[in-house]
Amino acid sequence: MREPFMDAFEAALGGSPTALDPWLAAGERPQAGLWVYRNTTAKARADALAALYPTVERLVGQDWFRDAALIFGGNQPPASPVMDAFGAGFPDWLERFPPAATLRYLAPVARLDAAWSQAHRAIDAPVVLAADVTGLPSARLFGATARLHPSAHLFWFDWSVPSIWLANRPDAEPGQTVTWEETPEGLIILRPRMDVVSRRLTPAERAFLDACDRGRSLGQAASAAFLVDPATVLPTLFAGLLGAGVFTAIDMEPSL
Repeated sequence: MREPFMDAFEAALGGSPTALDPWLAAGERPQAGLWVYRNTTAKARADALAALYPTVERLVGQDWFRDAALIFGGNQPPASPVMDAFGAGFPDWLERFPPAATLRYLAPVARLDAAWSQAHRAIDAPVVLAADVTGLPSARLFGATARLHPSAHLFWFDWSVPSIWLANRPDAEPGQTVTWEETPEGLIILRPRMDVVSRRLTPAERAFLDACDRGRSLGQAASAAFLVDPATVLPTLFAGLLGAGVFTAIDMEPSL
């Protein structure tokens, strides 16, 4: 719970001329000093959002993004000193921001940016390797459950959001042309080792991982993948996900 003074100080930074009166001597008006704090605070918030949402900034340009960040900071001031927490509501806010109404991809792209930051900060955890499951009887493996890495974030869109996000990341090659089109796409963002990585998902992989994420057995996950794509080659699918570091543990059913 915030202290009353912090709420009053926030209101004063927002332009309220009397918010700090209970803490000031009679007739004292610290407007000049507040102006410096107001500018510094606004810039710090905008800089924090730009660091958290670099793909959004690249898509709309620095000026558009800076103006949006200043408005967002005024509408939703931070409730804690942790600037990552301050930016958590930015994707939802973008959906309601009138100047972004024609940029339908912007809020979903912001959610992918947020997932990248969350994966970057996620706890370290072991990664299941192909060698860890090689030689296990199929019956036992199909009865096991696979836990996703704690940094993993799964996404599936009815539109080409992942393509737009990947083409506009800070480390993306320049000059790529990607359009907003009605093409279903999936993506997983995670940090299995030192660096955050992203990987496109096929419909079968998405169904398989969604089943695993809901605690289903690997056999049930396989059935979900086959239901989506009967041509799925399960060993190839599973090996690809293991190679990407998607799982942190395989919990085996007790032997009879």
